[in-house]
Amino acid sequence: MSPRKAALAKAPKVAAKPAPAKTAPAKPAARTPVRAVAKPAEKGAAAANGSASADATRLAAEIERGLKAGKLDTLTPQAFQALMAALCKSYGTQREAGAEFLPIADRTSVSPTEIMTTTSGLLRAANLAVFELGMWQSWTGR
Repeated sequence: MSPRKAALAKAPKVAAKPAPAKTAPAKPAARTPVRAVAKPAEKGAAAANGSASADATRLAAEIERGLKAGKLDTLTPQAFQALMAALCKSYGTQREAGAEFLPIADRTSVSPTEIMTTTSGLLRAANLAVFELGMWQSWTGR
């Protein structure tokens, strides 16, 4: 039996709550509209989202050009860490506010190995294990 199932089996049983009286159906919560993410090829689209978006799009393109040219030192470790922390905070804040988009636009822009390497590094940086990530995902549905 898995540790999760064993823990659930040992948990005290909670009595079912009585059915609530019938009332008017509740209105669904308003969702924050999600803006389409501009692709780097769409000129001017990033500028419409603000100067930080335009700057980020230019920086992403510069990093991609550096990687294609074989330059692995496009960003210093300190600059990389500051950028990664800001991106993590921004994504987490937007998700908490109800935005529903994935942090990477398509599966072809980043390899599965690159995603796993980055995810592993993020988990280590926060002193988290994959098990904790799985538990959090099962509790929150994210």
